[in-house]
Amino acid sequence: MRFILASASPRRRELMEMLGVADLAIMPAVGEEKADPALGPDELVMALARAKAREVAPRAAADDVVIAADTIVYHGGRVYGKPHSETEAAAMLRTLSGATHEVFTGVCVIRRGRELCRADRSAVTFRPLSEEEITRYIATGEPMDKAGAYGAQGRGALFVERIDGDFFNVMGLPLCMLGEMLKEQGVGLL
Repeated sequence: MRFILASASPRRRELMEMLGVADLAIMPAVGEEKADPALGPDELVMALARAKAREVAPRAAADDVVIAADTIVYHGGRVYGKPHSETEAAAMLRTLSGATHEVFTGVCVIRRGRELCRADRSAVTFRPLSEEEITRYIATGEPMDKAGAYGAQGRGALFVERIDGDFFNVMGLPLCMLGEMLKEQGVGLL
């Protein structure tokens, strides 16, 4: 049995390695991320994770465990994914400044044809940010490949006053929930 991570995210890979997963294959899904915009944030991330897992599952052996995830930031009724430009990143950070937003991660685990999909939610509170801080942070390049234009595990941690919920959810892979899902699939990590 091997674990197949249907993601190119270095953070998700690091988290799986942190859990001691030795036989880990990286097979990123390449399909376009599409979901019904009418879905709520939890349903949206589950739909996106499910699509990634289903795309990769046919390349897996019968006993392999396919894990896919998708993360968004949700604030003021709006979904914030990865910024497409520095201007968009700055606008996201201005919106999140001094406010509490939600981070949703959907996880889908497929093994032996059985599919489990769930979503986790964490509330993240930012301190107020100055324009200079936003500009300097964007210049690091860190915000450009992260939902909501920040990484709580990197320099973006300097903005986070509080996290209510699973910190690893904010990083893109809620480990407690994943562990429970794997147990349901007959796979223990301990």
